[in-house]
Amino acid sequence: MTGLTRLGVVLSDRGSKYAVSGAPARSREEVDAVLAELKADRAYAKATHNTWAALLPSGALKADDGESGAAMVILRMMERAALADHVIVVTRWYGGKKLGGDRFRRVGDATRAYLDHLGLGA
Repeated sequence: MTGLTRLGVVLSDRGSKYAVSGAPARSREEVDAVLAELKADRAYAKATHNTWAALLPSGALKADDGESGAAMVILRMMERAALADHVIVVTRWYGGKKLGGDRFRRVGDATRAYLDHLGLGA
């Protein structure tokens, strides 16, 4: 077990649904274990995107998973909140309509929900 916290679907926009999850992580191996545990749930494995970012002792890591630029939104918010040794995953199930730049706002909204859950909200 990785200490994974799933907040589930926190918002929807034009049919797309966004969920947010996270866990403590201090290495790439621990990040991979969190992702594996999350994707063991079939709904998350079939999601359109599982975008993530992590601030580790070795430095920052991120992956857009096809949602170009979205992981940087998560990473910047983690840096501002000083949340180190952690990984945050924003999951999107595409709803059929392109969101344009609003997709970055939705990723930010989901990340904010997770930070608020940890008591790190602004």
